[in-house]
Amino acid sequence: MSVRETVDLDLGLIDRLIQDEEAKLEPKHPASIAYKAVAGRTVAGGVASSWQDSPPHAIYIDHGAGSRIWDIDGNEYVDFHLGYGAMVAGHAHPKIVEAIERQARLGTHFAQPTKHLHGIGENLVDRFGLPLWRFCNSGTEVTLEAARLMRASTGRDVLLKIEGSYHGHHDALMFSVVPDPELIGPREHPVTLPQAWGIPEAFADLVRVVPFNDLAEVERALGEHEGNVAGMIIEPAMMNCGVIFPEPGYLRGLKDLLHKHGAYLAFDEVKTGATIAYGGAVEVFGVTPDIVCLAKAIGGGLPCGAIGATAELFEPVVKGDYDMAGTFNGNPLTMAASHACLNEVLTKDAYEGFNAVHKTLADGCGAAIERHNLPAYVTGLGAKGSVIYSATPVREYRDTIAIDERVTYLAWLFQQNRGVFKSPWSKQETWTTSVFHTEDDARRYVENFEAFAAAITA
Repeated sequence: MSVRETVDLDLGLIDRLIQDEEAKLEPKHPASIAYKAVAGRTVAGGVASSWQDSPPHAIYIDHGAGSRIWDIDGNEYVDFHLGYGAMVAGHAHPKIVEAIERQARLGTHFAQPTKHLHGIGENLVDRFGLPLWRFCNSGTEVTLEAARLMRASTGRDVLLKIEGSYHGHHDALMFSVVPDPELIGPREHPVTLPQAWGIPEAFADLVRVVPFNDLAEVERALGEHEGNVAGMIIEPAMMNCGVIFPEPGYLRGLKDLLHKHGAYLAFDEVKTGATIAYGGAVEVFGVTPDIVCLAKAIGGGLPCGAIGATAELFEPVVKGDYDMAGTFNGNPLTMAASHACLNEVLTKDAYEGFNAVHKTLADGCGAAIERHNLPAYVTGLGAKGSVIYSATPVREYRDTIAIDERVTYLAWLFQQNRGVFKSPWSKQETWTTSVFHTEDDARRYVENFEAFAAAITA
């Protein structure tokens, strides 16, 4: 990306615009605001997940169809949130609804295997190239299994992870997700910071944080913990700071380095799997790791997770020496939905549609950025994309620290007030598309972004 002249954003103007947009949003949601008080009588905070209560208030959803959702106040939106990227198959896809209804009439849970297993397993082998798979119920569960499997297979305790990446809510990996810039320490040796209350400090001693896109720092970490590193888990394209792609040779170099030191490489493809391409990041970047972690998009909207690994890693599981278990693993409703999603909806042809919609989003937002000289650029692939508010390319988490959250919050407000539902605001403006999204849907997003760009540079 070439360096170009950009405007300096007036944060005072942005603060005033935020006030105006918040004032417009609140009157649209009287039922949501009232219902939160009702739910709050018995449900902590009135929401099922803390992330659902994002500012300025929680928005409660009534129903969805295709690329659209409706809140309990009756407002209709084009949905670019898609349940944190889980609904790439779209809302209430007829093939998935039919599969769920058919299975529900036959029974919803047995804690025994059903005959959907091989059809899903064969599809995942085709997509990701790893020979064996197991199933669970969330991204958190699958990355927990990956961490434990790497430790069990090596007899080592230390894991490497990327600063600024999220791998679920378990204590093994919930470190330095959005670390405090005042506490992160030097780049060549970041401090491993617990991301939530209640994580024992002793667990931090078992996790070494490194920056993204830097093989030298991974080599340094491996040297400092020689013989103690079980493996490394990484989003092959970072998705917690917008969409940040690996530089050429980085992922291949990681695999070679880790294997040289007797450690494993795990890809967390919870967000990239079946979204950026048919075979996710494995296909796009041409590197097959030892473990692939999947969730979100592969389940067609039901709680899901899948871990794929080499025959060597799965050998103790197959022999029964290592338990990879869970009451709801392979739940028949999830398996039915996943089978339909992977084999009938997210087919290879679907990715041509994702790329066409992404091009409309990227070209349109990119043109607005150029026209208004915004310090920003567009990135992404397939069903995933983002606007990153930086005049220079972002390679890692620390490059995002200077980005002011008020800018992305205002961008979120502009979209919400103009009929586009977005993921709760963060430092990056991200989107996910579904098989139902059209180029007209993308143009609506672009029109809203154009209005936002014009307003902040007025």
